[in-house]
Amino acid sequence: MSKRACIVGWAHTPFGKLDDPDTESLMARVSGAAMEHAGIAAGDVDAVTVGVYNNGFSRQGFEGALVALGQPDLAHTPAVRFENACATGSAALYGALDFIESGRGRIALVIGAEKMTAIPTAETGEILLTACYQKEEADVDGGFAGIFGRLAQTYFQRYGDRSADLARIAAKNHKNGAVNPFAHMRRDFGFEFCNTISDKNPYVAGPLRRTDCSMISDGAAALVVADEETARSLQRALAFRTRQQANDILPLSRRDPIAFEGARRAWAKAKEDSGLGLDDLDLVETHDCFTIAEMIEYEAMGLAEPGEGYKVIREGVTEKDGRLPVNASGGLKAKGHPIGATGVSMHVMAALQLMNEADEMQIPDAKLAAVFNMGGAAVANYVSILERTK
Repeated sequence: MSKRACIVGWAHTPFGKLDDPDTESLMARVSGAAMEHAGIAAGDVDAVTVGVYNNGFSRQGFEGALVALGQPDLAHTPAVRFENACATGSAALYGALDFIESGRGRIALVIGAEKMTAIPTAETGEILLTACYQKEEADVDGGFAGIFGRLAQTYFQRYGDRSADLARIAAKNHKNGAVNPFAHMRRDFGFEFCNTISDKNPYVAGPLRRTDCSMISDGAAALVVADEETARSLQRALAFRTRQQANDILPLSRRDPIAFEGARRAWAKAKEDSGLGLDDLDLVETHDCFTIAEMIEYEAMGLAEPGEGYKVIREGVTEKDGRLPVNASGGLKAKGHPIGATGVSMHVMAALQLMNEADEMQIPDAKLAAVFNMGGAAVANYVSILERTK
């Protein structure tokens, strides 16, 4: 009996500044909904994995135990919380997949959630900086935007000013996000707005402008995963052609900060293991926490040589109607980036595409979808390639 795990159901809240008071309430919104979508009961769930970054967003830790407060029938089901910076959601998903594929159980529930807007913005910046190397990078102005602002400066110094191309990425993702019902920002700003410094689009951490930065968001997403045999008896199944993780050293001072070597390795392993090339993919959901990240990720995945990511966006390759659509959901840039929920959300967005249920976001006849989710400045790197099997 094959133990390859499949996605069999999901749920997703809107992302944004939500009325939900905490992660407990956010998780309760998706836990039951995901099980209902998968056609299973709480008694069928063998494990629960939870992705919450927290690190000061809430005084309440031990988030794995909070799921049962919204789903009392899960009170005795093994549950554990995962944390891996901005890749926390993918870490929780991969933990559930490992549980299933090891033969320990048949069905697992994965929940990613974050409540980020309940504290002052200044505190948010300090919390996010815990995902960098504190001994060297804790004093960076602008929080994590400051970290990526430095990366953009380094990139521009080496390869030339690509501010206009970052604005093209922002405009693309906002246009895509305008039709995503889950997105925090559902507005098409256009290239000129994204490329112009103004009161509404100031520098946040030069050269990055507000439109280059993902937003502080609340939200939750959930997935139900099951082994292949169980999945065959359920309504839908999305298999992983491959799933890979590669890390890089945490301090930026000890590596080429704009090489994204960990991301490059994760993509290389995914392509080798699956036997697929980028031309085989129908879409990619990639981790555009900042527009400079998406541009460097083009290079890491192999769409362009180092320093030439700008050509990809200028030539329209990653537009929704391009050769390889990237972030048809609007990405983190428009959809929002509630840290623990992001990796789970990205896999839900890919699943909707493969089930032909993405409505106005839909890429026609999508058969293979890739997800790239990273933690920190390309430190923890996850690549999944999904296909529909039922």
